[in-house]
Amino acid sequence: MNIEKIFIASDHAGFELKDEIKKFLQTLNLTAIDLGTNSSEASVDYPDFANLMAENLKNQNEYGILICGTGIGISIAANRHKHIRCALCHDIYTASMAREHNDANIIAFGARTTKPEDAKEMIKKFFSTEFAGGRHLRRVDKLGCCRAQL
Repeated sequence: MNIEKIFIASDHAGFELKDEIKKFLQTLNLTAIDLGTNSSEASVDYPDFANLMAENLKNQNEYGILICGTGIGISIAANRHKHIRCALCHDIYTASMAREHNDANIIAFGARTTKPEDAKEMIKKFFSTEFAGGRHLRRVDKLGCCRAQL
Protein backbone atom coordinates (compact mmCIF):
# COMPACT_ATOMS: atom_id res chain seq x y z
CA MET A 1 0.00 0.00 0.00
CA ASN A 2 1.18 3.47 -0.80
CA ILE A 3 0.52 5.47 2.36
CA GLU A 4 1.14 9.20 2.27
CA LYS A 5 -0.55 10.11 5.56
CA ILE A 6 -2.41 8.43 8.39
CA PHE A 7 -4.73 10.51 10.54
CA ILE A 8 -6.01 9.32 13.90
CA ALA A 9 -8.81 10.68 16.06
CA SER A 10 -11.00 9.62 18.94
CA ASP A 11 -13.51 10.85 21.44
CA HIS A 12 -12.80 10.74 25.18
CA ALA A 13 -13.63 7.02 25.40
CA GLY A 14 -11.03 6.18 22.75
CA PHE A 15 -8.25 8.46 23.98
CA GLU A 16 -6.13 5.81 25.73
CA LEU A 17 -6.38 3.30 22.87
CA LYS A 18 -5.56 6.11 20.42
CA ASP A 19 -2.34 6.90 22.29
CA GLU A 20 -1.36 3.23 22.38
CA ILE A 21 -2.01 2.87 18.64
CA LYS A 22 0.09 5.95 17.86
CA LYS A 23 3.07 4.37 19.65
CA PHE A 24 2.44 1.08 17.85
CA LEU A 25 2.39 2.79 14.45
CA GLN A 26 5.86 4.16 15.14
CA THR A 27 7.15 0.58 15.54
CA LEU A 28 5.86 -0.02 12.00
CA ASN A 29 7.67 3.10 10.76
CA LEU A 30 4.33 4.84 10.29
CA THR A 31 3.40 8.16 11.85
CA ALA A 32 -0.13 9.23 12.59
CA ILE A 33 -1.26 12.83 12.57
CA ASP A 34 -3.29 13.19 15.76
CA LEU A 35 -6.52 15.14 15.30
CA GLY A 36 -7.59 14.79 18.95
CA THR A 37 -9.13 14.52 21.43
CA ASN A 38 -6.28 15.21 23.79
CA SER A 39 -7.67 13.83 27.04
CA SER A 40 -10.08 11.33 28.50
CA GLU A 41 -11.07 13.79 31.22
CA ALA A 42 -13.78 15.80 29.45
CA SER A 43 -16.65 14.31 27.50
CA VAL A 44 -16.54 15.24 23.80
CA ASP A 45 -18.77 14.40 20.84
CA TYR A 46 -17.56 11.72 18.44
CA PRO A 47 -19.19 13.32 15.34
CA ASP A 48 -16.88 16.32 15.76
CA PHE A 49 -13.83 14.07 15.40
CA ALA A 50 -15.29 12.07 12.51
CA ASN A 51 -15.99 15.36 10.72
CA LEU A 52 -12.46 16.59 11.44
CA MET A 53 -11.10 13.35 9.98
CA ALA A 54 -13.19 13.83 6.83
CA GLU A 55 -11.97 17.42 6.46
CA ASN A 56 -8.33 16.32 6.65
CA LEU A 57 -8.46 13.13 4.59
CA LYS A 58 -8.30 14.50 1.06
CA ASN A 59 -6.16 12.26 -1.13
CA GLN A 60 -6.38 8.67 -2.31
CA ASN A 61 -3.24 7.61 -0.42
CA GLU A 62 -4.36 9.08 2.90
CA TYR A 63 -5.94 6.88 5.53
CA GLY A 64 -7.46 7.17 8.97
CA ILE A 65 -8.10 5.45 12.26
CA LEU A 66 -11.15 6.41 14.32
CA ILE A 67 -12.01 5.29 17.85
CA CYS A 68 -14.96 5.85 20.15
CA GLY A 69 -16.52 3.70 22.87
CA THR A 70 -18.00 1.08 20.53
CA GLY A 71 -16.78 2.39 17.17
CA ILE A 72 -20.37 2.49 15.97
CA GLY A 73 -21.15 6.18 16.34
CA ILE A 74 -17.87 7.48 15.00
CA SER A 75 -18.01 5.18 11.94
CA ILE A 76 -21.60 6.23 11.18
CA ALA A 77 -20.60 9.90 11.46
CA ALA A 78 -17.57 9.42 9.21
CA ASN A 79 -19.55 7.61 6.53
CA ARG A 80 -21.88 10.58 6.13
CA HIS A 81 -19.08 12.16 4.06
CA LYS A 82 -19.12 11.15 0.40
CA HIS A 83 -15.37 10.47 0.09
CA ILE A 84 -15.14 8.34 3.23
CA ARG A 85 -15.32 4.56 3.37
CA CYS A 86 -15.01 3.84 7.09
CA ALA A 87 -15.13 0.23 8.24
CA LEU A 88 -15.86 -0.73 11.83
CA CYS A 89 -13.69 -3.81 12.29
CA HIS A 90 -13.78 -6.48 14.97
CA ASP A 91 -11.10 -8.94 13.89
CA ILE A 92 -8.33 -9.55 11.36
CA TYR A 93 -10.75 -10.92 8.76
CA THR A 94 -12.98 -7.83 8.78
CA ALA A 95 -9.89 -5.58 8.64
CA SER A 96 -8.63 -7.50 5.61
CA MET A 97 -11.99 -7.48 3.81
CA ALA A 98 -12.45 -3.77 4.55
CA ARG A 99 -9.42 -3.07 2.39
CA GLU A 100 -9.50 -5.93 -0.13
CA HIS A 101 -13.19 -5.77 -1.06
CA ASN A 102 -14.37 -2.34 0.10
CA ASP A 103 -11.28 -0.16 -0.37
CA ALA A 104 -11.90 1.35 3.08
CA ASN A 105 -9.83 4.43 3.77
CA ILE A 106 -10.60 4.52 7.51
CA ILE A 107 -10.61 1.72 10.06
CA ALA A 108 -12.69 2.21 13.20
CA PHE A 109 -12.59 0.48 16.58
CA GLY A 110 -14.49 0.48 19.82
CA ALA A 111 -12.20 1.18 22.76
CA ARG A 112 -14.62 -0.58 25.08
CA THR A 113 -15.02 -3.59 22.79
CA THR A 114 -11.53 -4.06 21.31
CA LYS A 115 -8.43 -5.25 23.16
CA PRO A 116 -5.34 -3.17 22.30
CA GLU A 117 -3.49 -6.22 20.97
CA ASP A 118 -6.40 -7.06 18.68
CA ALA A 119 -6.50 -3.46 17.40
CA LYS A 120 -2.78 -3.65 16.61
CA GLU A 121 -3.20 -6.87 14.64
CA MET A 122 -6.12 -5.38 12.71
CA ILE A 123 -4.08 -2.27 11.93
CA LYS A 124 -1.21 -4.37 10.59
CA LYS A 125 -3.62 -6.27 8.36
CA PHE A 126 -5.51 -3.16 7.24
CA PHE A 127 -2.36 -1.28 6.22
CA SER A 128 -0.81 -4.27 4.45
CA THR A 129 -3.84 -5.26 2.38
CA GLU A 130 -4.31 -3.92 -1.13
CA PHE A 131 -7.67 -3.25 -2.72
CA ALA A 132 -8.47 -6.13 -5.09
CA GLY A 133 -10.24 -3.97 -7.68
CA GLY A 134 -12.05 -5.91 -10.40
CA ARG A 135 -15.65 -6.68 -9.50
CA HIS A 136 -15.10 -4.94 -6.17
CA LEU A 137 -14.37 -1.61 -7.87
CA ARG A 138 -17.76 -1.78 -9.56
CA ARG A 139 -19.39 -2.33 -6.19
CA VAL A 140 -17.46 0.43 -4.42
CA ASP A 141 -18.42 2.81 -7.23
CA LYS A 142 -22.09 2.00 -6.58
CA LEU A 143 -21.67 3.31 -3.04
CA GLY A 144 -21.42 6.80 -4.50
CA CYS A 145 -18.02 7.34 -2.92
CA CYS A 146 -15.89 6.72 -5.97
CA ARG A 147 -12.16 6.46 -5.43
CA ALA A 148 -11.65 8.92 -8.29
CA GLN A 149 -13.40 11.64 -6.27
CA LEU A 150 -10.51 11.87 -3.83
